[in-house]
Amino acid sequence: MASSKEYLNFIVEQLSELDEIAYRAMMGEYIIYYRGKIAGGIYDDRLLIKPTKAAVALMPSAHYESPYKGAKELILVEEVDNKTFLTELFEAMYDELPLPKPKKTKKA
Repeated sequence: MASSKEYLNFIVEQLSELDEIAYRAMMGEYIIYYRGKIAGGIYDDRLLIKPTKAAVALMPSAHYESPYKGAKELILVEEVDNKTFLTELFEAMYDELPLPKPKKTKKA
């Protein structure tokens, strides 16, 4: 099941207090970027984030779910209605998120 554009718009609005929130569609789902780093994504209308130490500390009893078969498990964010919590969560995670991989250049 693909994620709905309505759910994506809801999550983006919930994160609107943050600078540089972006997303990219990928096979019916959405990758969520915060200040250029992948923070997580929307899969089957669920917000899943990378399991950083900060995220685990803020959500110690959170459930882990796989975005799709064969993928690493991510943390399911259930408090998506709490805009303040989501803002704090993404800010806390930022320093622990991996830097983007350099883009491959095509050889002539």
